[in-house]
Amino acid sequence: MPHPNSIRTDIFNTDSAAFEETALRVFLYQYEHTAFYRTYCNTIRIDPVRVDSLEKIPFLPIQFFKSATITSGDFVPQVIFESSGTTGSVNSRHLLKDTGFYEESFLKTFGLFYGDIQDWCIIGLLPSYLERKSSSLVYMVNELIRRSGHASAGFYLYEHQQLHDTLLANETAGQKTLLIGVTYALLDFAASYRMQLNHTVVMETGGMKGRREELTRAEVQGILKDKLGLKKVHSEYGMTELLSQAYSLGEGIFQCPPWMKVLLRAEDDPFEITIPEKMLVESKGGVTNIIDLANLYSCSFIATDDIGKLYSNGHFEILGRLDNSDIRGCGLMIN
Repeated sequence: MPHPNSIRTDIFNTDSAAFEETALRVFLYQYEHTAFYRTYCNTIRIDPVRVDSLEKIPFLPIQFFKSATITSGDFVPQVIFESSGTTGSVNSRHLLKDTGFYEESFLKTFGLFYGDIQDWCIIGLLPSYLERKSSSLVYMVNELIRRSGHASAGFYLYEHQQLHDTLLANETAGQKTLLIGVTYALLDFAASYRMQLNHTVVMETGGMKGRREELTRAEVQGILKDKLGLKKVHSEYGMTELLSQAYSLGEGIFQCPPWMKVLLRAEDDPFEITIPEKMLVESKGGVTNIIDLANLYSCSFIATDDIGKLYSNGHFEILGRLDNSDIRGCGLMIN
């Protein structure tokens, strides 16, 4: 049986050639040690010995994070992340054995997409997330702020004038800035403060929380580009149940770090799986399954409720949600 320390070493060193081998080792480890996942596999009559490819790995429906404790072995979690949900909803919970593993995942991913964190001033406009203590997004952005070490880096609640002044000062100084914000807050800011941002990347994380009329991602990004003088708007795709993020550098096309992969399942057959390397066409639609190898101490194989389009190069889009899925606090917009 694979040892977790040896797997952990390999996860962040994996590449496309080694991904399947590493994923199968993670599957065997989690089948043995994640009790709820093993029960699920046995219930749907999966013989782990016969799981010899990505398509044969069983994906755990994401809803189980609302009702079950999904951990590899017994441990006292260093932190518990909880989804924001809506009033009266049951939220997902993710128990972290080691926050250092999460930090390694998002810091390495940031470096892959954006380079040295110390070159950036990181600003978070995440008011609804700051109002609670269990957000994985706030944890990530807080650590990015700390690692950037920039004097102007920090969180903003509703201080839009101060945010405007900070962005203007950074623009004047030519300072690279990342403004990462929940969608409704970015729209509120842009509505009041028209700017020309040349050195600032604006990244939306999704999320209206009923505060605004629902807009498509293209509509949101069109407004932000017009009001803030941007050529592109970046996006982040993550969730409470994962420890890795995908990023879009524009136009809503997401890319994963090497230890994360998006697959598709047919809406009418959850066992009909498509992986990008074996696609016969350039793009295909379906419901997204996610492999997040950084989820070593939970479950790395998640069947989400997000409808997506997958491309043969592994990039993907998110088009909306299944009709009967819960509305989440960081709910995705429909394209």
